[in-house]
Amino acid sequence: MKILMVLTSHDQLGNTGNKTGFWLEEFAAPYYVFKDAGAEIVLASPAGGHPPLDPKSDLPDFQTAMTARFKTDADAQLALANTVKLDTVNPAAFDTVFYPGGHGPLWDLAESAHSIRLIESVDQAGKPMGFVCHAPGVLRHVKAVNGEPLIKGKRVTGFTNSEEAAVALTDVVPFLIEDEFLASGAHYQKGPDWIPFVVEDGNLITGQNPASSEAVAKRLISKLTGNNS
Repeated sequence: MKILMVLTSHDQLGNTGNKTGFWLEEFAAPYYVFKDAGAEIVLASPAGGHPPLDPKSDLPDFQTAMTARFKTDADAQLALANTVKLDTVNPAAFDTVFYPGGHGPLWDLAESAHSIRLIESVDQAGKPMGFVCHAPGVLRHVKAVNGEPLIKGKRVTGFTNSEEAAVALTDVVPFLIEDEFLASGAHYQKGPDWIPFVVEDGNLITGQNPASSEAVAKRLISKLTGNNS
């Protein structure tokens, strides 16, 4: 199995003067799910190099066994510091693609022509894809073969309006995933705030929030191995 993980390169939280980026747990948990399944992992980002970490995700309250494992894993840290540029990636070389969240992707990956083409190529090849928390927002401009939004008519989830309100960023983010998906004709679904919730529709696997990241990664591995029990 060869898995591409795509991270944000955006580090500014709107006009607040605060920093954002990718969410540590949403990277670390899937990374080790993939690694422990024997997958080869390639990390990419729009700018290449070291993607920005959302500083809030490094606070003690948000640490898990997986983030602790990452912090003692020199090889994983080296890989993260040297992501390849997204525009150099050949989608055909990978079996699946996974996007961790954090608020950063709402600004760069959601608008990236390279990201959009990558996802459309993976979709057209019939390969599974996973997106967690804010990362489903990168699907907003992605089209299906028929030219309509990829998510139109599909069951999907992503960070909810109420979760965004709880972190007081409703008026900071460039768009609200829940609203965007409903406007695009998706069958948006959600569970209780902050509780793991994963939706699978064909090859599209989405998770609602940080707590859902490990489950999305495990669903992807099940898709790749044919073990969907």
